[in-house]
Amino acid sequence: MSGSPSRPVTGLILAGGLARRMGGGDKPLHMLAGRPILAHVVERLRRQCGRLLLNANGDPARFAAYRLPVVPDTLTGFAGPLAGILAGMDRLAAERPGEDSLVSVAADTPFVPDDLVERLHAARAAAGTPIACAASGGRRHHAIGLWPVALREDLRAALSAGERRLGQWAGRHGVAVAEWPAEPLDPFFNINTPADLAEAERLIRSPR
Repeated sequence: MSGSPSRPVTGLILAGGLARRMGGGDKPLHMLAGRPILAHVVERLRRQCGRLLLNANGDPARFAAYRLPVVPDTLTGFAGPLAGILAGMDRLAAERPGEDSLVSVAADTPFVPDDLVERLHAARAAAGTPIACAASGGRRHHAIGLWPVALREDLRAALSAGERRLGQWAGRHGVAVAEWPAEPLDPFFNINTPADLAEAERLIRSPR
């Protein structure tokens, strides 16, 4: 395995959350610096990926402006980010069987770094593990990771058995960690509450 992808990789944006702490609805469509949060994520990830998929449930028309394939969970009920990653793996296996890996990011992380994909590949290659995830300030962000499509049946079985913890499932297979500093700006700052949205607004307008 090389440190960086030999060809463009597919990126999966996980937007299937329930956003309870934001009052429900579609958290990625809340406005940040005059644009939806999702627009910031798409812009940053598009520069690094050959194509993007959007994992979201319900009517896909609300995301039509982004012109992205919308991939719903293949499991009934809200099963969290693991279900979204499985949905992305299934779509990739069906449409692009030559691609062996998928990069995922959360739809509420507007400061995704421009070297995310490159460094996830490098971390996985250096460690010799099948999975890599991002970390900042010593904290792992399992939803932001590099996933081999070859594990999709194992993931399907784990979900069917009731597994919902992303870190626990990934840990059983081996996870390399690509670390970023959390100061002066945490590149994986995620927006969960109105207060987080206000802080993101302050961060995006501050010179860095």
